[in-house]
Amino acid sequence: MLFANSNIDTQDEFEKRLSEAKKLAAADGVDIESIPYDHDDWLRQVAAGYESEPEKGERCRRCFRYNLAKTAQYAAAHGFDMFTTSLTVSPHKISEMVFAASDDPRFLKENFKKHDGFKRSLMRSAELGLYRQSYCGCEFSRR
Repeated sequence: MLFANSNIDTQDEFEKRLSEAKKLAAADGVDIESIPYDHDDWLRQVAAGYESEPEKGERCRRCFRYNLAKTAQYAAAHGFDMFTTSLTVSPHKISEMVFAASDDPRFLKENFKKHDGFKRSLMRSAELGLYRQSYCGCEFSRR
């Protein structure tokens, strides 16, 4: 499991979400790694000039591209044949927009909303007592 979320607005929120991801990884018996948090880079590379974009707009497209590119780089460096993202489990994310954010042939375009994926994620979170955030992560998604 890889945690790549420099889009998260504060170091504290990043650490809180990473801690919860570690709980999930431990419960599932899988290893977890994290790409170092660099929100300043994310602001420069993704949000600069797009601060006023609405949710599901161009800033979100750029954010998906940014995080999936980081994930693709990690996958290549560590010999993974494929990678995917949990973003598509959310009813607030447009799966096709997420899929379009990566042209890497190793990216598995899986819509985790199917087969009650979101409902199952809620049940699993409750079962493990996981924190569920009320916003995507960036300061602009709080609006």
